[in-house]
Amino acid sequence: MLNNAEIWVVIPAAGVGKRMQADRPKQYLPLLDQTVIEHTIDCFAEHPKITGIILSLNVDDPYWAELIINCDKPLYTVAGGKERSDSVLNALNYLETDMALADDSWVMVHDAARPCLSQADIDRLIDELDNSAVGGILASPVRDTMKRSFDKQPIISHTENRENLWHALTPQMFRFALLHDALQQALDNNVAITDDASAIENMGLAAQLIEGNASNIKITKPSDLALAEFFLSRGKESL
Repeated sequence: MLNNAEIWVVIPAAGVGKRMQADRPKQYLPLLDQTVIEHTIDCFAEHPKITGIILSLNVDDPYWAELIINCDKPLYTVAGGKERSDSVLNALNYLETDMALADDSWVMVHDAARPCLSQADIDRLIDELDNSAVGGILASPVRDTMKRSFDKQPIISHTENRENLWHALTPQMFRFALLHDALQQALDNNVAITDDASAIENMGLAAQLIEGNASNIKITKPSDLALAEFFLSRGKESL
């Protein structure tokens, strides 16, 4: 198992999810018998190769304390930041200072609003990166026709070539020290980071693409909740 290195999961969960137009952040919306974030935590709590989980929460979060989390693995919370990358970096700082995590350990960063991650996809990510010095991400090849619009106008400018295009998913898994350095460097240089892989790219390194299951959706709008409910109602063994 990756040279027996520890594998920690970081879940940035400080966002407010304005597009959902709900009375609370999307990670706390009900989904079947739990909240979205509880289903997301379960994905990793049930996996035998995961060492522990760190959540980055909004400092004014009133919802987390209301939950009763059943997790047999170490589960810690830290303060989130203004941007997603800030929240991830805060969690990595905790792993460095409070947990003294070894540099060659692994960190998986996963979106709080992706509750349908399969155990098979976690296995695939771990197995495929067994000999990697950098890391990689779950992703899905683009299959739809891609259109580029004019600036700020919903009018087609041209069709993009979809060859070699991938949708980035999570988890994104990298060596602990490398990811920490990449995010810190981006922050210091005011480089915009949209996901963890983009921080790695900013260092001139290439992350591996590992095809993931299409059921690993991110909840961003109300209709996504119904789709997530459909996937989860089939049972996690079918994802």
